[in-house]
Amino acid sequence: MLYIQEIKMLDLTLAKRRLKEKNFTLSIVKGGTVLFETRSHGIIGFLQAIEKLGEELMESSVADKIVGRAAALLCAYSGVASVFAVTISEEGRKVLEDNHVFYQFENRVSNILNSKRTDLCPFEKLTAPLANPKEAYEKIKSFVGSAITSGAS
Repeated sequence: MLYIQEIKMLDLTLAKRRLKEKNFTLSIVKGGTVLFETRSHGIIGFLQAIEKLGEELMESSVADKIVGRAAALLCAYSGVASVFAVTISEEGRKVLEDNHVFYQFENRVSNILNSKRTDLCPFEKLTAPLANPKEAYEKIKSFVGSAITSGAS
């Protein structure tokens, strides 16, 4: 069992390093292999990863620049094993804990704001009343619509 935990930590370390060194906004690693990376902003990159990889995301490690409630719910929905966030919100942290997802972070904030920093992020508002990761995924996917089919960088 220790061996499996060591592999997962190596995956998280690799995802974190690639996120920072290659200036990605999202990096997903499993078994030492990079599964998905993007420089797209917002939640769309993670939705693209779910659409492309599906169950392959189970037990993967995710490094993301910003993890709020919505991103944390997508991590729980996807069955990821561990998450690194440059910035995590209190709600994101709580969702990961409630769903038994290991996490590390550099900065903790009260809330994730919209791009203009004038209000809460629309995805945080959308998922605020939701606790079920599958329900959150369906609601986010519906809200975004066809945008998830565009390619990642």
